[in-house]
Amino acid sequence: MNLILLGAPGAGKGTQAEAICKEFKIPAISTGNILREAIKNGDELGLKAKSYMDLGKLVPDEIVIDILKERIVKDDCKDGFVLDGFPRTIPQAEALDKIGVRIDKVIEIDVPDDVILSRLSGRRVCEDCGTPYHITNKKPQVEGICDVCKGKLVTRKDDNVDTIKDRLKVFHDQTAPLKDYYANQNKLSVVSEYSSLEKSREATLAAVRGNI
Repeated sequence: MNLILLGAPGAGKGTQAEAICKEFKIPAISTGNILREAIKNGDELGLKAKSYMDLGKLVPDEIVIDILKERIVKDDCKDGFVLDGFPRTIPQAEALDKIGVRIDKVIEIDVPDDVILSRLSGRRVCEDCGTPYHITNKKPQVEGICDVCKGKLVTRKDDNVDTIKDRLKVFHDQTAPLKDYYANQNKLSVVSEYSSLEKSREATLAAVRGNI
């Protein structure tokens, strides 16, 4: 079974991808990971990707597609895979179709923007040991101080409210249209359960099985 996971930043796609991989024994494939692997291997496509990344530029879609194509023919993908973070745009989805990558189902993890803002803006991390916290869901014993090493808890730059809003705008402008693209192919299932991690996981697995 070949799957795509869609969802805004902070929707919990990574956690859901892990649950799917464990349940169905298929690998999760993210654009970032396959690019890093290609660069590490030093092959032609990896070197091409690196030339753009070294300049701080986005790797062109055609290179990402070629690297992805090489990845999904490996043995661990023989029973399927989960694409997490790709495609992000309609042209990327069209490119997947063009090279013959079969997608059986697309799962959207649908979480309201205000919930995502609360999740991400409330995150804190120890600047010394990296232990994560949250101002409501995982509070430290002493406010602003890490339980593990007593280091200072800080907000990551990408968890700034304005930054989160910008990321959500990009998602709605560029990635959200993929919902209609795949709905028109009768491949889209929407998971709107976000009240707890366990319930969200169960709903996601049910969607993959075709029960919702």
